Amino acid sequence: MSDEQDKLFAKSRAVTTGFRFDEQVVKVFPDMIARSVPGYELVVPMIGMLARRYAQEDTRIYDLGCSLGAASLAMSLAVHTKGTEIVAVDNSEAMVARCKKNVAEKSHNLPIEVRLQNVLDTPVENASVVVLNFTLQFLERDQRQRLINQITAGMCADGVLIFSEKICFENEGEQADQTAWHHGFKRAQGYSELEIAQKRNALEDVLQPETEATHFKRLEAAGLARPRRWFQCFSFASYIAFK
Repeated sequence: MSDEQDKLFAKSRAVTTGFRFDEQVVKVFPDMIARSVPGYELVVPMIGMLARRYAQEDTRIYDLGCSLGAASLAMSLAVHTKGTEIVAVDNSEAMVARCKKNVAEKSHNLPIEVRLQNVLDTPVENASVVVLNFTLQFLERDQRQRLINQITAGMCADGVLIFSEKICFENEGEQADQTAWHHGFKRAQGYSELEIAQKRNALEDVLQPETEATHFKRLEAAGLARPRRWFQCFSFASYIAFK
């Protein structure tokens, strides 16, 4: 299956249905995310670099919401600790099928187990690194603390959580600026006004961003410390926190 250009929202729709990670999205996902999330192609290898620094011998690395396995593969190439294995989890059948294909075809050093599973049902055990790369934003808000608590409980000493999110801003003026800049980025990538508007409508009830302060409070409540923002481009930001 070859990657295709994202044209899912190029035609006018009478009703824009909620966004789903189905077979149609899988076919265009690499193109879609590169043209929709500024900095994504830098964030993925940096996750690998951070995992290399913090992965411990004889532990697990979890990639929760792994989509096509980009972060898992980056970490597997970067990490060289003995006895470390990666568990990649996603609840989309189409994503998992393609992820397994990618893992089978592409180079990696560490073993990668790909699971079709809801991240909330995934037992996290003996984890030195856990990754949520644009995952939390797709969970219901009342489920997010539960997931962070589960992750923290399953971490070994000195474990780290690496996560990326689309964030929102308390200041209305800043929110307006960030939204305008992001739409400008999409236009520069070739998306039309119709595509921008229809995708935004499709994601409105599915992707629910929060402020950085809200994320930090959740981390603190779970027992994670020293949250650090290590990347930001417009409203897309990446963080690390420590157990």
